[in-house]
Amino acid sequence: MLSKIYIDSIIKRALLEDMNYGDITTDTLISPSQISKGNFIAKEDGVIAGIEVAKRVFKFFDDTIEFEIYKKDGSFVKKGEIIACIEGKTASILKCERTALNLLQRLSGIATMTRNLVKEVEDTKVRIVDTRKTIPGLRVLEKYAVTMGGGYNHRFNLSDGVLIKDNHIFAVGGIKEAINKIRNKIPHTMKIEIEVENLEQLKEALDAKADIIMLDNMSLDMMREAVKINNGRALLEASGNITVENVRDIAKTGVDIISCGALTHSVKALDISLKFI
Repeated sequence: MLSKIYIDSIIKRALLEDMNYGDITTDTLISPSQISKGNFIAKEDGVIAGIEVAKRVFKFFDDTIEFEIYKKDGSFVKKGEIIACIEGKTASILKCERTALNLLQRLSGIATMTRNLVKEVEDTKVRIVDTRKTIPGLRVLEKYAVTMGGGYNHRFNLSDGVLIKDNHIFAVGGIKEAINKIRNKIPHTMKIEIEVENLEQLKEALDAKADIIMLDNMSLDMMREAVKINNGRALLEASGNITVENVRDIAKTGVDIISCGALTHSVKALDISLKFI
């Protein structure tokens, strides 16, 4: 469930960015009393995420606007389908249109890409998860969109969980040193995840009793061998250059989790338009 307070803070910043001194075009052309009605239309197939956020953009700016949702978050839509209908002051709609669409299109693009990956592995045990490679300020919304596409969330921020990466290992002096040092400092309820690049590092991480081991950019053969060596002792997470084309092959190696940064850092926005009727 998205926090209204959190959403409103994002919307406020976005609207101020887009019209810090008003909207010179709309303010000049449109009468304050004019009323319009419009439809949000999908211009390609995909999964909707962020329609409630889009609604809130308009209501935040002008609470007299009426906004009816036809396709809820998580719904699959086909090209040409109407997602929602809006009615209210023309000037208010025009001023908020771009901000609402920017958020709706991006979040729907994330949900759509996630759904495509999830469908490729739906008959396996693997979970598709996101990363911290998000647009600054939009992480909670983007991770919400991943769940609308059927995926799962990795840690939300640096205080959310332990993930020891290559530079941590280099700075501390080794895998065992890093795991032992952090285990003595963290709560007993927190798990330890560590990134490894080869099978020797995997064995060292297992000896140090890591809870989760990230297999970073490993080949399929190396991942299969890693699964055998692990033998169920730790959760194995595959990461690096995950695509729709290779995600199924990766899942079939026997790993538990596949994390994909492209879900949020390289996603294509879903094409959605708002047309007055």
